[in-house]
Amino acid sequence: MFLGEDLLAWMIIALGGAMFAGNFAALIRPPKKRRDANDLVKAPLIRSIVMATVGAIAALWAFVSLL
Repeated sequence: MFLGEDLLAWMIIALGGAMFAGNFAALIRPPKKRRDANDLVKAPLIRSIVMATVGAIAALWAFVSLL
């Protein structure tokens, strides 16, 4: 099989981890400059927390399934 039998689990770990890291980074360190008037000053709090939690759960679930 191409790239091993656990390809889906590895992909879910990568996507879940990226989802967690991106949303967490947006909460911790918002951009200093706005590119235009439509950019937000900071990330929406509740949405970012929910998306970071979903990403962390997906990555953890995939990691446990590899074990």
